[in-house]
Amino acid sequence: MIFDAEGFVFEPPSVISRARRVLIKPSAAYPVSYPVTTSQGMLSTIIEGIRQVSDADILILEGTPGGEPVYPIYQALDYDFPRVLMLDVKDCIWVEVDNPLPKPLVVPTFWVPNVILSCDYLITVAPLKVIEGRGSLSIMNLLTVLPSTKYGEEAPGGWEELYELGIDQVIADLYFTLPFDLGIIEARQKFIGQGPPLQGEVEECGQVFVGEPYEVDSEASRTLGLKADYLDLIKEARAGLED
Repeated sequence: MIFDAEGFVFEPPSVISRARRVLIKPSAAYPVSYPVTTSQGMLSTIIEGIRQVSDADILILEGTPGGEPVYPIYQALDYDFPRVLMLDVKDCIWVEVDNPLPKPLVVPTFWVPNVILSCDYLITVAPLKVIEGRGSLSIMNLLTVLPSTKYGEEAPGGWEELYELGIDQVIADLYFTLPFDLGIIEARQKFIGQGPPLQGEVEECGQVFVGEPYEVDSEASRTLGLKADYLDLIKEARAGLED
């Protein structure tokens, strides 16, 4: 669904009222404020909405591509929320999870933090970004839950190998392997980058998109005319599963 960003209130799905642990995955890999990263205000709104219906444990999880500690970034972004556990991907225990697709596109298994598997409800919250003409939305936001020790610059193959496999295929495989329940795209503004990840232009947009991650990324792409090839791959793979 599409909401006006002005006065946006997060109304949690009813299933959250029965959850014991809710995990929120922001986009917070850099100490640069919104729209490069998820805003502190959006996270506060989501946490407040959850607290209206549930006393579940709330966890915030993020990692950095190069393996740098994420806690200084949380501090720089003013991520300080009462009764919320802040976690760094690199400090977690990782487990290897099978891709449930009968024929994975390129990645049959992923190493992921085990805390994700212990949570009852998973939310990915991303700013609206267009990087070199490609939409970076709620599913793309899942990349930084992959531990840098396994996929980063120091790891054999690392991120470069994932990109060589085809990042759209990797994102599609990750979508099925980590079935996040809800995607939120903070589109109050749109960040448009053409080179380094922290440099770009900002346009006003005034919207918030909320829904199942594939559906919300698809709606945002249609509405805003964004290119996101991984959505076509997910659509094809979903059809295969249904058949």
